[in-house]
Amino acid sequence: MSTATTKARPAKSATGHRAAIDPRISARRKAVSRQRGRRRLGWLVALGVVTVLVVGGWFLLHTPWFSAGTVTVVGATHETPAQVIAAGGLATHPALIDVHAGTVAQGIERLPWVRSAAVTVAWPDKVHIVVTEQVPVAQMKTAAGHWALLTAGGRVLAVDGPQAPGLLTLTGPRAPGLAGSTLGSADQVGLAVAATVPVSFKAQVTSVGVQPGGWVQLTMTTPVVVNVGTASQLPSKYEDVTSILAGASLHAGDVIDVSVPDAPTVTGP
Repeated sequence: MSTATTKARPAKSATGHRAAIDPRISARRKAVSRQRGRRRLGWLVALGVVTVLVVGGWFLLHTPWFSAGTVTVVGATHETPAQVIAAGGLATHPALIDVHAGTVAQGIERLPWVRSAAVTVAWPDKVHIVVTEQVPVAQMKTAAGHWALLTAGGRVLAVDGPQAPGLLTLTGPRAPGLAGSTLGSADQVGLAVAATVPVSFKAQVTSVGVQPGGWVQLTMTTPVVVNVGTASQLPSKYEDVTSILAGASLHAGDVIDVSVPDAPTVTGP
């Protein structure tokens, strides 16, 4: 036997029709509905205003009024201001909001002569760049016979100039590459010596040579040769050279060997 299911039905009036809704309830429902509609409309209006402000602000900040229109460069003597500006990506006067100081500095520091770049952005349209340049410590002949200027870290600054007076000459197993490249590790042991030769006898050094196995040799003006050996324990080796040059009677062709620190030797030609 199945169980019958009955549903509650709205009460009917004595005449058989459904009971009428109280007018006050109906009015309240309509008021709530209108309030919800006004609230949704308010949110839509607010969203529209924010969208207009954001889009309008974006377009305004990308107008020439807020671009990198004035770029100043200080400290660059071997790289022209135009080269610095182009390397930093500022030649097209981009919108200032798109200019990131760190990214600009990284681009500028790729230039051969630039050691570091400090970039300051000033609204509404200015960028200020302060360049610190590299200092060459030695020069080396290229495969084409030109002279390349080198930093202590082995960076090649220039490759097409004449021999520079006052710079130590480096000779090694491999010729330097293009400007902006880095000298090979086999030659950099000579740079470690060239960059640290003390003033006590630096004026007497004409060239720094790197032999196979990283053996470094100094050619002096006397003319005397100094075998430094490897680029280890250089302060002790320099002290030995200074003492010998100051106190020993040397002759042309003599060889000073300080490859073993604190145990130098002097041999004749």
